[in-house]
Amino acid sequence: MPSIFTKIINGDIPCYKIAEDEDNFAFLDINPNAKGHTLCVPKKEVDRLMDLDEASYMKLMTFSRKVGKAIEAAVPCNRVGMSVIGLEVPHVHVHLIPLHSMKNATFQHKEKMSPEEFEKIAGQIRAYLK
Repeated sequence: MPSIFTKIINGDIPCYKIAEDEDNFAFLDINPNAKGHTLCVPKKEVDRLMDLDEASYMKLMTFSRKVGKAIEAAVPCNRVGMSVIGLEVPHVHVHLIPLHSMKNATFQHKEKMSPEEFEKIAGQIRAYLK
């Protein structure tokens, strides 16, 4: 059975898409730690980060860096943090989180956003990827 992320990549579930290349896909987290919290996932469904082959791992990290730099440019924050935990969904995903304090990195504080706010911030991040 496909993961929720595979369903998002395939367009079966809507998302606030940030970027896509041949191997990877980025979209806003709908339960964000901070405005601009983005998930980068490989299109190939693999459960654990260390199970990715080296080339796929490097492509995901390069893609995540590019998206992270766009987030840093688009979203006022002290820095963009990166976290790979992988317990929630059995599909590798990199969290890119705009950090204002350590509270944003704990996954215990969640930001409430309207669909309009999600659309606006996604557009701002996408603008820095061009």
